[in-house]
Amino acid sequence: MTLPILDVLPDLRASLHDRPLVLLSAPPGAGKSTVLPLELLEASWLAGQKIVMLQPRRVAARSVAARMAELLGEDVGETVGYRVRFESRVSSKTRVEVVTDGILTRQLQRDPELAGVGLVIFDEFHERSLQGDVAFVLAREAQGALRDDLRLLVMSATLEGDLAGKLGGAPTVASQGRPFPVEVRYLPQDPTGSVAENVTSAVTRALDEHEGDVLAFLPGVGEIKRAHEALSDRHASVRVLPLYGDLPLSQQRAAIVPDPQGRRRVVLATSIAETSLTLEGVRIVVDGGFSRVPTFDARTGLTSLVTTRVTKDAAHQRAGRAGRTAPGVAYRLWSERTHALLPEKRKPEILEADFASTLLELAQWGVTNVTSLPWPDVPPSRNVEAALDLLVNLDAFADGRITKRGAELLTFPTHPRIAHLLLEGRDAGLASLACDVAALLEERDPLGRDDSADFSSRVSGLRRNRRSPAFARIEQLARSWRRLLNAPVHDEEPDPHEVGSLIAFAYPERVAKLRAGSRDRYLLANGRGVRLREGDSLMGAPLLAVAHLDALQADGRVFLAAPLSASALEARVQEVDEVRWDDRDGTFVAQRERRVGAIVLSAEPLRSVPRDLRVKALLGALRREGLSLLRWTEAARQLQARVLSVRAWRPDEGWPDFSDEALSASLEDWLAPYLEGGRSRDDFSKVDVAELLRHALPWNLVGRLVDLAPESLTVPSGHAVRLAYAPDATAPILAVKLQELFGLADTPTVNEGRVKVLLHLLSPARRPVQVTQDLKSFWERGYPDVKKELKGRYPKHPWPDDPWTAVPTRGTKPR
Repeated sequence: MTLPILDVLPDLRASLHDRPLVLLSAPPGAGKSTVLPLELLEASWLAGQKIVMLQPRRVAARSVAARMAELLGEDVGETVGYRVRFESRVSSKTRVEVVTDGILTRQLQRDPELAGVGLVIFDEFHERSLQGDVAFVLAREAQGALRDDLRLLVMSATLEGDLAGKLGGAPTVASQGRPFPVEVRYLPQDPTGSVAENVTSAVTRALDEHEGDVLAFLPGVGEIKRAHEALSDRHASVRVLPLYGDLPLSQQRAAIVPDPQGRRRVVLATSIAETSLTLEGVRIVVDGGFSRVPTFDARTGLTSLVTTRVTKDAAHQRAGRAGRTAPGVAYRLWSERTHALLPEKRKPEILEADFASTLLELAQWGVTNVTSLPWPDVPPSRNVEAALDLLVNLDAFADGRITKRGAELLTFPTHPRIAHLLLEGRDAGLASLACDVAALLEERDPLGRDDSADFSSRVSGLRRNRRSPAFARIEQLARSWRRLLNAPVHDEEPDPHEVGSLIAFAYPERVAKLRAGSRDRYLLANGRGVRLREGDSLMGAPLLAVAHLDALQADGRVFLAAPLSASALEARVQEVDEVRWDDRDGTFVAQRERRVGAIVLSAEPLRSVPRDLRVKALLGALRREGLSLLRWTEAARQLQARVLSVRAWRPDEGWPDFSDEALSASLEDWLAPYLEGGRSRDDFSKVDVAELLRHALPWNLVGRLVDLAPESLTVPSGHAVRLAYAPDATAPILAVKLQELFGLADTPTVNEGRVKVLLHLLSPARRPVQVTQDLKSFWERGYPDVKKELKGRYPKHPWPDDPWTAVPTRGTKPR
């Protein structure tokens, strides 16, 4: 063999001899996944122990094990074997075990010392799967506390630049170069149309331009099926094969090996084919440029599949598939300009994933502080908190520790939700139905989203068609669950309400109640709104247990659900004395409620309500809806503005803060004593805010306020004119007819003469003719022009030539 990995083998052996953790960077096709483990078997530090190699995906684990066995001229299960979910091919001879990451985590749980294992290899580490990170940190813990002779090897084609630093400065060995060159081609500009259409066109062109088989990357199963149909119609002589995780094993194998009849192949794959798979004969890669990744929303507790642009490191991995066995070409269906803008690397799953399974695993390991572990990337606290809430709901956690039921959930190789369903179903005498429901929940919906949301119809379909291709994978999984629960197979029609109760065991926060006056809109126990599609057979059901829903919309559509009986909720019902303000109706609510989460099943009025609870609810309404709920008269606003003005003018005198923000924050002090009888928005409007603010002003400042910021000023005409204060402490406005100020030279003031008022000098029609703080200047320069303009318009009013000596007046000239 002349694989590049052999060139760095001496350095790698030496590094592993001296150090407990080593990083290996090797491009696709270098031989790191299939040749390297076999070459390390006789290392002195291994001392005859096993090598366990983690592969993130089942199809890759099987394929890598098969390739290594072929290199040794043996069958799988001899020197080389594999373990994946519900499948194991190992023997007493096996020295290299290829396992998926969940399997390795469970091995560590059962045997923290990993007795008999000398080396753990983490292959395709760049994928940064959540379970892979968990297995890595647990192996590091075991290495540090129990097995100082255990070696760990982290391998990838595209290691993060800072990974060595994150892992404590581990040494890195790098293998350079692919075994065969790959030409990368871009489009002149980004294409329009669907991904399936673009890939179909590119594959057709590639088949004409180059020899060899084609591997095309599409984001999901839907796009694969559309491209498969189009290409099968166009190329009768070419074998078109899908490759994705949900395919039966036989179909996955068909896509990996060359065609027995020598026909050219087009393999349409998801990102599953980015990994260690070697698809013999592939010389051409067509990259559609997108991936579909799960994203967890801690706020809703839902995981949704989101289609995103491929990252640069993933595109590099994909292109490398074309150069595994011969020179190749990679068509990237985007422009070079777009490529420069792509993210450098995919985001580690631990930053976006549902953390419930992981948290349960770590609790069983004895971890009480998740962030204390040597993570390459620390999980977000919001995801950890959401996971803890769920595990408490599943009775798996109590008082911050794993419960007996939580430990029992870990005996099932699945998410805690599904494990809880299986155990509760068994305990309720519904083991067979639980196995069918669990299998249907874990696999792709056999009827699709265009069908009714009724989950019971899926159970009926499975029970009528267990041997049909559409239900083959589901039945295989159901059979595995039946073996674990020692349950018989049942094929009678299911009771829809029993199906609903099982779904509720898995998704307790997705119990839903029909909203009043509606037939399709529901409220979930977690407080979220959902709705059924118009005309769905479940419309009008009083209660539902929702399995799948749209996580991206505020009022998400229900895709899968089953009716639920009220009796199924009895064990979860809590009696709560609810004292609150209903923002929608604007009323005070005080009632004893029987509820499940946010769902109120029944309620009766409370005969007496403690004063503090009533006031708390009313004050909460004010804080949410604002002080505008109260009756703010002009007198109240002016009192507020007067106090705020003096507070700004005299900051050292201890004047209270009467701003809306401060009043909202101190409602308990000035408003609470006057709210005891409030029951509606109308009652709020009866509150005299001006009177309450006067009571809130310290007694020693009441008279002081009158002196510094009087409500009005008496002008030369003898008329007391109201001032208009502003909360920003600008000069108060005195709006007055100019005839009332005849003879007055100095602008009036407040704040003991420190602040001149802003005069709005009014015409007889009470319209401003001049705005000034310099009255003397107005009489000298502005008044002659005003008199000239207005004297003819208002002849009944005095317009003396000398305003200094004229008699001030509010009225007209005497007859």
